[in-house]
Amino acid sequence: ENQRRMLYIIASYTKPSLADQDKSEWIRRNALIVLIYEAIVGGDPDNRKPPVLEYDYAPSSQLIEGRRVWLNVPHEGISDVDYLCEEGLVQVLKMASDLHSSITAYQVTSKGQQIVDRLSKIDKGPVNELVYAPGTKDLMMVTWEMDETVTDGTGGTFHLVNQKSADGYEYQSSITETEDVSYVSSAYIPLCLRQGGRPTLSNAHRAHESAAGEMQIKDVLDEVITLNSVSVIVSEFMPYGANNMVTTNDNLGSQQRVQGGLFTPSVETDKVATKLYIKPGMTKVDILDYSLSNHVNFEAEINEPEDGGIVQIEQFGISLNASGACFYGMQIEAVQDRIRDGISLDQLSRVLVDVQSDSSVVVDTIITKHQLDLEKLIFRDDEENRSKVKLIVANEIVPHLLAEEYMDKGEYENELRQVIGDTKTAYDISEHDVLIFGEEGLMLVGPNSRHHEPLLCSFLEVMNIDIYTRTFYQRLFFEVDLVRQMKSRVFNADSDPDTVPRTRREMAAASVHLTMLEEVLGYMQEALEHVHIPPEPPESTGRQLYTRLDIPRMKEELSVRVRDLQKIMKGAWEEFQILREVTNNARDAIWFRLNEQIQDNTKLLCDLQEANQKGTNALEMMQISLGGLLAFATLDRVTGDWTVMDTKWASSLSNFITGSPAWIFVSLFTWLGFTAFCLLNLKRFASQAKGTIAIRLKIHQKINLKNLQEYLSKKTLDDETHRVLDGNHVIKVVWTENLPENWGGFAPAIEIEFDDHTSYMLLCTIRYNRKQAKKYLAFNSQELKAQLFEELNKAKVFEDLKYVPEPQDVSMDI
Repeated sequence: ENQRRMLYIIASYTKPSLADQDKSEWIRRNALIVLIYEAIVGGDPDNRKPPVLEYDYAPSSQLIEGRRVWLNVPHEGISDVDYLCEEGLVQVLKMASDLHSSITAYQVTSKGQQIVDRLSKIDKGPVNELVYAPGTKDLMMVTWEMDETVTDGTGGTFHLVNQKSADGYEYQSSITETEDVSYVSSAYIPLCLRQGGRPTLSNAHRAHESAAGEMQIKDVLDEVITLNSVSVIVSEFMPYGANNMVTTNDNLGSQQRVQGGLFTPSVETDKVATKLYIKPGMTKVDILDYSLSNHVNFEAEINEPEDGGIVQIEQFGISLNASGACFYGMQIEAVQDRIRDGISLDQLSRVLVDVQSDSSVVVDTIITKHQLDLEKLIFRDDEENRSKVKLIVANEIVPHLLAEEYMDKGEYENELRQVIGDTKTAYDISEHDVLIFGEEGLMLVGPNSRHHEPLLCSFLEVMNIDIYTRTFYQRLFFEVDLVRQMKSRVFNADSDPDTVPRTRREMAAASVHLTMLEEVLGYMQEALEHVHIPPEPPESTGRQLYTRLDIPRMKEELSVRVRDLQKIMKGAWEEFQILREVTNNARDAIWFRLNEQIQDNTKLLCDLQEANQKGTNALEMMQISLGGLLAFATLDRVTGDWTVMDTKWASSLSNFITGSPAWIFVSLFTWLGFTAFCLLNLKRFASQAKGTIAIRLKIHQKINLKNLQEYLSKKTLDDETHRVLDGNHVIKVVWTENLPENWGGFAPAIEIEFDDHTSYMLLCTIRYNRKQAKKYLAFNSQELKAQLFEELNKAKVFEDLKYVPEPQDVSMDI
């Protein structure tokens, strides 16, 4: 019945393409998991219906839009989907995403559609109530809303929405609401990781307290497998090294008289206040043993407030090593009313959620800030939910079966999936010991399981680096994609004037990221070199386990992959260098076009200035002429209508000229003479205006302010400007020299800029017109510079009495 209804759910959301132009429809794996869960709990929480599917579910970490989120995953339902795929009723699609992870989707096949068409209303009716909005034939679509402010693995919610209706019927799924159980645990650190110190403490005497606690599991659990005397180790790789280990020991107070203490993830910003105000939820740390630059082992007791009725006495042992191997161990003393033995895998899966989450919070409070920055980079700000490898060790498994019987693709395998992920293989390493591999870890059960801790820890160390390598690979290519996107954007820089500045800001961040990634890659390579593979045990059980774990082969394959990552890393830097060159070329092209525009504008301004100068000169000539006319008119007013023509000699001359035909030529020549005189003067003025030399000198020399003020007091200042900026008092003064004869017949305009606060002269400018100076005495640029600095040095303005600017400090316009 479950499989038929599952097939109908998939068929409701998928459709194969019937023509070449049609798009086929598929349902994503995450959306299907949400629908299966809702079918188990009865849909809308405000209007629960009878369950459509009869499955169990357990919390599992799933990747949603690049972040890990805890979901109540129905492993039995996923197993039935796999069965439908094996039978050819459903087909699977694997597709790459832009986050460099694969997407899985499902679609009903024609064979499966034939079965769906024959289903009765008994099967279709409950499914229709789940997948269709009430009173309509509109499918409920699964949507995801990310909450960036929450980073504990619950940062978002799934919603089922009727996207075709205007009323927008929807409800929120509770699939992200993981369920807590009451339990008691003790710290557990394998003996192979210890180097002296006291043993870990036991909470076995408090095991009875969990029986009085509540649990939040709503579903009725079908217990198929239970474990006796369970130990759990959650492990991970973290970039460490000797110096970071020294800092970690300092943070823990390993060398202090009072070691350990209480730790909190809160960050204090007021560094000098008398009191601290800390929210509830601290971790008590007790140091067991340490070596300053190599390792530290300690107990951590979590004191986190829980929801009403939940009792959790959570204590685990933590082993941190300079190689990057981090182990978080816990001995399960009791879960609910199960004391030490008979631990259900359903309940154990809820305990593992706390171990994985709380271990990240504890270790992140004691590692260095740089390590935390590296983790934020690798996991893209989702470091609290980073993947870890789980090892479950138990003295006995009930029922005890052959290894192949646990891989039944049915109830046994589904139970195991709840704690170690999708199962891979299982082996009998002895008559009583079974080894089971999963996607998220492994399980070793049997009376001899604890004798092989060195092999198991070595395997975990290699497997941690393997998982970290996968994450690093995705993160590196994510950064390479960003570099390529920036390069593509720069090629179209003309469409957006802000492209180059924005790209250069992003390049600065990308450069930092690539440098940090290269550092992490170095830590990974060192970690592989420090992995110690224990010798093959002499007894048959140990040899069988050594063979099945196959640690040397895994280490060799990882070495090859890390070397391959080094090549990719080198290629990423090459991509970045190409981006830098492309950006520089785009910037140079922009500057070139800008310089061309400036040159064109400057030429236009020069032309306008020349025309303006001509107009100024002409106006000056007109003013002189008008002044003469005004003077003669005034004389006429004073003397009456007297004119030179009243004299006898002028009258005779006038009669002679006017009586001659040559008068017209005399008038024309007089007009031409006066016009030529005006034009020649205008041309001379224009020629003199073009003879200006502007010399700009970058000084940046220490000066004697008193001597400078005394020197300036002898000058007649044309302008003085003060500017106060960032604590500096910059003064700019302009004057024209009083003695032109000292400068070749023309008095230059001189401008200096100095800082009154630091006593430094910054800039100096000389403006000099050679054509207005005496022809054979006019100064050139070198003589102007020498004359000015001879005066300044004579006045002892500079601390260096012989200072003269270097040629590279001089720029000149003519």
